[in-house]
Amino acid sequence: MEQYIIKGGSPLKGEVEIGGAKNAALAILAAAIMTDETVLIDNLPDVNDINVMLDAIAGIGAAVQRLDRHTVKINGAGIGDFSIDYDYIKKIRASYYLLGALLGKYNRAEVALPGGCNIGSRPIDQHLKGFRALGAEVDIEHGKIVADAEVLAGTHIYFDVVSVGATINVMMAAAMAEGRTIMENVAKEPHVVDVANFLNSMGANIKGAGTDVIKIRGVKSLHKSEYSIIPDQIEAGTFMFAAAATQGDVTVLNVIPKHLEATVSKLTDIGCIVEEYDDSVRVIANKRLRSTQVKTLPYPGYPTDMQPQIGVTLALSKGTSTITESIFENRFKYLDELARMGATIKVEGNSATIEGVERLSGARVSAPDLRAGAALCIAGLAADGITIVDDIVYIQRGYERFEEKLKGIGGVIERVSSEKDIQKFKLKVS
Repeated sequence: MEQYIIKGGSPLKGEVEIGGAKNAALAILAAAIMTDETVLIDNLPDVNDINVMLDAIAGIGAAVQRLDRHTVKINGAGIGDFSIDYDYIKKIRASYYLLGALLGKYNRAEVALPGGCNIGSRPIDQHLKGFRALGAEVDIEHGKIVADAEVLAGTHIYFDVVSVGATINVMMAAAMAEGRTIMENVAKEPHVVDVANFLNSMGANIKGAGTDVIKIRGVKSLHKSEYSIIPDQIEAGTFMFAAAATQGDVTVLNVIPKHLEATVSKLTDIGCIVEEYDDSVRVIANKRLRSTQVKTLPYPGYPTDMQPQIGVTLALSKGTSTITESIFENRFKYLDELARMGATIKVEGNSATIEGVERLSGARVSAPDLRAGAALCIAGLAADGITIVDDIVYIQRGYERFEEKLKGIGGVIERVSSEKDIQKFKLKVS
């Protein structure tokens, strides 16, 4: 089993380039099968989740041609199977986007109930509500969601809760439904907008993505397209907080600063200097940072996927901070690991109180999920001594060349797979 071993205590400095948005890419890959013509997608992140999704798409008969690490051609004309195996779903929850894509194109889909990171309950009732509203019969049989429709017809849907997954999934199905669909109380995240823009590039008629109301006029067929994925705001934010926690000076390149407003606001609150340019952001932390209050909210609020990264930074900041997690109930699992490194934290329900300490000390910790794993690496980079992070398969699901990018800005980090490698690293850095 691979691990990261880290020697902390050095400020991160330099430039790091951000890749394509994983969460946008997963949905866009699913949407790409909705035409029988060839679609070219670039700026794909080369991470495990993307590779699993491409395997799932190929597994139902679509032609998948990987041109290079970041570019793929997909042609959905050969799809002959509308059933997505549990093997794919247990690895990545986003395989459920194939439900909306297949239902929209073929009026039928079967997808195993989803897996993914264990960060809490993520019900799919809003997805099913949307599909039923469009006229599909939806049942759960033998661990699979089975959706079937004589015809999908446009309708008015009000979502009970804001859900990114449901917004995207139902939007895909509605793109090829007959007539007009109005979706209210929808998610406004940048990757929702990116998926809508991609569908529109294939000939869909979707208006209002990025607002509370999306209006869709169904079309009979979609056509070929060439499309580039937006930059990953969560990868960008992770490196921005890595700069903050290590008292560094890092410029993140290839970003859309508008997508980072909530992250920038909190970095400024705790005392960082943040400089914004057209497609890059520089974060400078030249003194010990201060405490703040954080509450995770749907976009444009502070993202739940950035909660562990700010948690680590606040553990080293002066004063008492509180974090309220309003999206996922299991998102605080990393705090037990952080406490092993000397953080002072008290968790009550969905709220954590963090008393900042002067320094963390290296320890052996385990990544409980994707974002928490990245945050624990940041803690290791800021800590005194050596930190070993286990279960890094979570991190590799969503961050491309993570240790290489950290090394590029001065991080002392290696990926290892044996006790011998660990000893070799310790000798090298001692």
